[in-house]
Amino acid sequence: MSSFLTVATRFEAEMVEKKSRFLAAAVPVRTESDALAALSEVRARHPGARHHVYAYRMGVQVPHERFSDDGEPSGTAGRPVLEVIRRQGITNVLVIVTRYFGGILLGANGLVRAYTEAAAAVLSGAPKLHCSRMCDIQVTCGYEHYGKLTHLFEQQDLRIYHPEFAESVRFTLVVMEESVPSVLTLLSDATSGQAACEVSPASYVGVTDDGELVRDVWPEPASD
Repeated sequence: MSSFLTVATRFEAEMVEKKSRFLAAAVPVRTESDALAALSEVRARHPGARHHVYAYRMGVQVPHERFSDDGEPSGTAGRPVLEVIRRQGITNVLVIVTRYFGGILLGANGLVRAYTEAAAAVLSGAPKLHCSRMCDIQVTCGYEHYGKLTHLFEQQDLRIYHPEFAESVRFTLVVMEESVPSVLTLLSDATSGQAACEVSPASYVGVTDDGELVRDVWPEPASD
């Protein structure tokens, strides 16, 4: 296991089905305590709601999963929410769907559909973190090579971080652990071996949809 997908920040969405309001929230979590705290916060914000259905999934190799129908008929709410999380391949996330009853019964099929759609809407809209084991490569090169390297990096979809321009150019590449040898070869070939490279130990790094880095990510649940 070298990569996983999670949500970058809390995200909320709302839908209405036959006058019932479904307020969905996707929350990044690393522990069961995180999940319970977020659930308590939502319950406090919506004391008049009829149900606070939830599901969470944490970890990658052997995911820890839990769901609750919170008073809805068994199998019509929490499990459909969990199935959406699974289908979207997301982990370390809690999805809460709060329902304000609108006076019209939806029936079992209607409930499954409504909770499924609410969970899918909030997870589809939530900003994502694409997390992998990655290494920093600190590169120092001459100006005569920098232009060529930037062109090669564009072709390889490599992004330059923290460039510094002094007597020489210094910058950082953040690459997948398994790609380090090929990137080092590219740097050596492009600069005739003149680029100085320092590789950091691999760690899990998240990359947002905008290409920003998030360092504090971990694939497995943290201990409470």
